[in-house]
Amino acid sequence: MRDDLGTELITRHPVRRVVSLVPSLTEALAATRPEALVGATDWCTQPPGLDVTRVRGTKNPDRDLISELRPDLVVANQEENRELDVRRLRAEGIPVWVTKIETLDEAFASMRRLFVTALGWGVPDWLVEAEQVWAEPPGEFRGRAAMAIWRDPWMVVGSSTFTGDVMARLGLENVFAHHPERYPHVELDELDRTDIDLVLLPDEPYVFTPDDGPESFTRTRTVLCSGRSLTWYGPSLVTARAELEGRLTSA
Repeated sequence: MRDDLGTELITRHPVRRVVSLVPSLTEALAATRPEALVGATDWCTQPPGLDVTRVRGTKNPDRDLISELRPDLVVANQEENRELDVRRLRAEGIPVWVTKIETLDEAFASMRRLFVTALGWGVPDWLVEAEQVWAEPPGEFRGRAAMAIWRDPWMVVGSSTFTGDVMARLGLENVFAHHPERYPHVELDELDRTDIDLVLLPDEPYVFTPDDGPESFTRTRTVLCSGRSLTWYGPSLVTARAELEGRLTSA
């Protein structure tokens, strides 16, 4: 079998012990077969109360501890994890399945391959439901928008990102969709301007709040929203569309 990057892997089927280095995929694994998830990063906050061994962060996983957990498979992501860590884990004989996701369709296809091909678990019910939810075409055009992911310095969602595709499915035109960088740095006046209808301010990775973020804008409407709904691929996709459309309608 080959992962999203075309690397051939051999592992036991069905997978009985898995370590996840990706928060959204940790949630997906826990929602599907929690007894098989033996390790996750410190950033894996879903589901609440997740009781597994913590293997440090997405960018600095404790490879020795991962090895001690004897996983049948480690799940990683090209964007969130370092190629160096993937190579070193594989050098120790640990199979690592790397996902690559830049659109909703890629997310659904990637997760189907992960659960069916890599894990041998079959297609989860929540994945089928999420695909149905997002199969509906975009609704009304909601305007030109930007999504900030950090401040001081300000950073936004640029080109070729999963989040950018989610924005498009919500009827939003990402004004930075054609930027050469995926997460460019910008000046505040590039966001707070009259030809942008709204700026999304999520609660992750930077935690924007009513008192931290909106006060910077005098010309552009801001909308506080769930970062998980905008950036995570997994069970959250079942409710993300309704949650985000509700925020955009009420804001």
